[in-house]
Amino acid sequence: MTGLLFELAIMLVVILVAAELFTNALEHLGERLKISEGVTGSLFAAVGTALPETLVPLLAIAGGTTDSAVNQEIGVGAILGAPLMLSTLSTFLMTLAILGSRGAGGWVTPERTGFTRDLNYFLCAFVLAAAAMYVPHEQMIVRGLFSAALVGVYITYVVMTFRASNELVDAGHGTEAPGRMLLSRLGLPTNLATIAVQLVLAVALLVWGAEGFIHGVRGVSQVLGISPLLLSLLIIPIATELPEKVNSILWIRRGKDTLAFGNITGAMVFQGTLLPAIGILLTPWTPRIEVVTGIVITLAAAAWLRINVRARGVPVWALLVCGVLYAGYLVITLTR
Repeated sequence: MTGLLFELAIMLVVILVAAELFTNALEHLGERLKISEGVTGSLFAAVGTALPETLVPLLAIAGGTTDSAVNQEIGVGAILGAPLMLSTLSTFLMTLAILGSRGAGGWVTPERTGFTRDLNYFLCAFVLAAAAMYVPHEQMIVRGLFSAALVGVYITYVVMTFRASNELVDAGHGTEAPGRMLLSRLGLPTNLATIAVQLVLAVALLVWGAEGFIHGVRGVSQVLGISPLLLSLLIIPIATELPEKVNSILWIRRGKDTLAFGNITGAMVFQGTLLPAIGILLTPWTPRIEVVTGIVITLAAAAWLRINVRARGVPVWALLVCGVLYAGYLVITLTR
């Protein structure tokens, strides 16, 4: 048990270092390409930091263990647990990071059109993914149409996000990099090649750190006797969502609210479209009570965020409610 806890601590440090490298390189990339903070956060950062939680269900479904039923449980739980964690716990922890400086009566001010666009697309996609659970597995054509629709939603989202970029840059929402790029402090020039090198290094460290963290969490869960479905719904997403949590906390503490929220909501769109599209085709994708509860809480959290968007931004107290929703999910799931 001591060895597993030490592994968790080491991998957490790796993730923290990788997150700093990643956010720093992305800020310089966004500034050099003259794109908006919305594109940098919702697309580049969201997809990059979503790599660990994308790999987990894919590897599990492909044959993570010799038991195919366990593989499918881990796959489904990891797919649906990721957006649950982002919309509730990740948002809550990010808000805690600025609670002392802004107060419960303060405001968080992400760029409004991008923030609402992310939530609108996510809500649309996740409702489709939930509805697909009630399609019998034998009706593969219908399931295939649901998967295709989810992929189409994400493609449309990417196109609309890029279309809005130029106008947002002109309005003062362009990505700005604070200070020098970390690799340039070693004497290297700051150009697209060195930015790419730092991004690749950061992503490699993120994946390695998250996978190592998952390994440690699995070991601890086995010692504690937790089922594969609960493991995948509750514990694995905590590890795989660490990059998003850390990146968003770093950004929001620097006053970069658009990047901070875009990293979370953009990842929600990615994980609420492409990953469920795979799960619908390759797993039973059935409405088990643990899964349905998670979907309901996730939709409630996303809808709550969407409802509380104001002209000034989003009130801090409303974001803290996301933590209450996550606590409610834990109570319902662990005590039933």
